[in-house]
Amino acid sequence: MTHETQTPRMHGQPARKEQSMKRATPSFERWPVARVLAMAGVLAGTVALSGCLGLGGKTPDQLISLTPRTAADTGAVSNGKMSDAIVVLNPDTDRSLDMLRVPVRVDAATIAYLKDVAWVEKPARQFRALLAETLRAKTGRIVVEGGDFEVAGQTMIGGRLLQMGYDAPQQAVIVRFEAMRTGVDGTVTTRRLESRIPGVVAEAAPVASALNSAANDVAGQVADWVGG
Repeated sequence: MTHETQTPRMHGQPARKEQSMKRATPSFERWPVARVLAMAGVLAGTVALSGCLGLGGKTPDQLISLTPRTAADTGAVSNGKMSDAIVVLNPDTDRSLDMLRVPVRVDAATIAYLKDVAWVEKPARQFRALLAETLRAKTGRIVVEGGDFEVAGQTMIGGRLLQMGYDAPQQAVIVRFEAMRTGVDGTVTTRRLESRIPGVVAEAAPVASALNSAANDVAGQVADWVGG
């Protein structure tokens, strides 16, 4: 037999308030165990990712600047007509690269950003300067960067910077560039080039070093393609 104990109601206190208070009391015992474990797993994963990824606005501890591995010698002189010059245009990018944060590919649909590091200048503009210097050193031709030199009759190198960041599942830094060359006769040729550096820890210093190496590698591939 079940024995029930009722709490006496004070004189003048409405029954509705007592019932509403009972309904407002959370019942944790009703949560399925599987749901609790799943939530714990999600929280653990979030804490693990937050160790190397960031979404906040804290000032970065390190800034990345691309430096050319191949550069023209000091005092080197290039002679020629502007019609023979190579014009390097600013590559197009998607929004993940149109900022100073370093993108981290978490999965096929998710992008985060690396903590404590940022580009000193947007990566597309830095890559353009790096590519121009590499072309200048490897081809010996006059090389200029965009701006007022974008006129007909010159060889123009542009394209789209598809990826320049860290791939978390592969633990690799990847730079991928869809290069586009427009010849003096208006012929357009494209070529997809890539450099991948595996085994990189998701930390500012190793990622910065790998990004510089991969970007130089791709710039060298473009110079070999143009020069060939």
